[in-house]
Amino acid sequence: MSTPIQTEYWDGLGNHVTVSDETLARVTEALHSVEVGTVLPPVVVAWEGAVPAIPIGVEGDGHGELILENGEVRPLHQDGRSLRFHERVPLGYHQIIWRHGGGDVTSTLISAPVHAYRRAAELRSWGVGTHLAALRSYRSRAVGDLRDLEMLCGWVQAHGGDLVTVLPLLPTFNEHPAEPSPYSAVSRLHWSELVLDLGEHHHPIGDVSRLDVTRAAWEVREALQHTLISATVFEDPGPIEYAAFRAAQQRYGRNWREWPERARNGDLQPDDYDAEEFKFHLVAQQQAHNQLTNLRERLDARGMRLGLDLAVGVHPDSYDTWSRQHLFVESMSVGAPPDFGFPSGQDWGFRPVHPVASRMEGHAYLRDAIAHQMTVAGVLRVDHIMAWSRLYWIPVGMRLDQGTYVEYPADELFAILTLESHRHRCEIIGENLGTVPEEIFEALPRHRIWGMYLAQFAGSGAEPIVPPTEKDVALIGTHDTPTFAGWLAGDDITDRVAHGLMDADAESAVRAERAGMASRLAAHLGAPADDPPALLRALLDWLGRSPSPLVIPWFEDLWCEAAGVNLPGTSTEMRGNWQRPMARLLDDVFVDRDVSAALSVLDAARREGSAPR
Repeated sequence: MSTPIQTEYWDGLGNHVTVSDETLARVTEALHSVEVGTVLPPVVVAWEGAVPAIPIGVEGDGHGELILENGEVRPLHQDGRSLRFHERVPLGYHQIIWRHGGGDVTSTLISAPVHAYRRAAELRSWGVGTHLAALRSYRSRAVGDLRDLEMLCGWVQAHGGDLVTVLPLLPTFNEHPAEPSPYSAVSRLHWSELVLDLGEHHHPIGDVSRLDVTRAAWEVREALQHTLISATVFEDPGPIEYAAFRAAQQRYGRNWREWPERARNGDLQPDDYDAEEFKFHLVAQQQAHNQLTNLRERLDARGMRLGLDLAVGVHPDSYDTWSRQHLFVESMSVGAPPDFGFPSGQDWGFRPVHPVASRMEGHAYLRDAIAHQMTVAGVLRVDHIMAWSRLYWIPVGMRLDQGTYVEYPADELFAILTLESHRHRCEIIGENLGTVPEEIFEALPRHRIWGMYLAQFAGSGAEPIVPPTEKDVALIGTHDTPTFAGWLAGDDITDRVAHGLMDADAESAVRAERAGMASRLAAHLGAPADDPPALLRALLDWLGRSPSPLVIPWFEDLWCEAAGVNLPGTSTEMRGNWQRPMARLLDDVFVDRDVSAALSVLDAARREGSAPR
């Protein structure tokens, strides 16, 4: 497969964009930094184990072998300029070897099921979504932890649900300057130490107005300082290298590009970091791995599931970008072209993975990132699943609207997703909101991956309001939208004007449009638009009766909390994104009859299974 650069596209404002020569030149130069072999395709997909004809890019005879994941060797038959294998191969990652006069050439064969994993019964279930750090209870420390999460899981299950989804549980930079966004991870291959249940090694700090990740990190250090390292952690070199990297950052600085040459190029020695700092990160990873895998075992035994989120990228100064420098394109940033929400475009602040470099290693990094999440998750939401098909690259230093789309090998990436889904018994949700190419709309149902339906968008435009289908998970909003009460009140509009994301002259028109959306939704549901709790219950009933396989309201919407956790387009410093704890403690929510009544409405609607209005 070549890697086409789109020379034209439609942006989110409906404008046809012809990509500039400068952008094309810079993106082309970045892509040509990695050359793909011409003898064999780097990756071959065998859907349901049926191996297609494998093209050979050179003349002459040779000897082909298929080395299965379990070590078995099978001969491949040469048929002119192609290799053939007439049996079905087991699901897994296998290796193709072509031995010829020019030497040995290898490529990866991914044998994958067409459909992602689904539970045996087609259940119409429900759960709640939340940001783990924002959970608060009387016993909580500076941020919510896994004990708070397990308490929430038990409460949801007692009301009839079987899922709690959380935002990424990946490590973040917690020291000054702290960057608490779970979508700006230090790695997609390791866990955040902040999630740890520290037992009795901390003292609850009571009510707080801000999530203090720096204090939370200090609490973890205090609790783990006398913890011994189990020998089992050394079976995997990944945590050892990760711990060394984090310790080296403490000594040399966060930006690894400014380190001494040897360390910058990936060679860390014990004299590059403090031994105690290394030990802390190693112990923290071991503890997080143990606590999370044990949590999944306990939830599995109860028929309860945890939903996790596969972030689309990592922080530019991350362990992943340092340890896999050949994979990340330093001269580019990832974002989105202009749309109605962001008329200037978006820059998400991370480097794209080079699609050719990823293919050359059989997409090993993505495989590891997915498997890491699925060891814990019963449901995985893939953030911005459009990235399986294309990503919007912005040359560093150019305007947000001066980027273009670079295509990715979607078939190969979906094969990894469906294969890992079955290996870990994990159902898949694809976040398909925004500008979605047609091939993604076609691919999700083909692979039995659910899309997403947001009720906040249901009343937009002149089209009639329709319920979610059996192909979509139903939500009211997400972490990137206002809460339901905030949406009704237009609080996000106020924020957007205040932070320069919307022209003040447009505010009145946008408020009128929002009021119209809320009125249409309320009229459709037969509920009052000026009574958020009543409208919420009607909405939960309507979504619950829909064909959607899974309904996931945001936890804080259940008591109509006004403030949202994040306003896209603003920074932590501007608005305090990711630093807002829940306004209410779990202990109080758990005994709130109105909250329980709202969930009872949803649970009853799910169980009745009647046709939607």
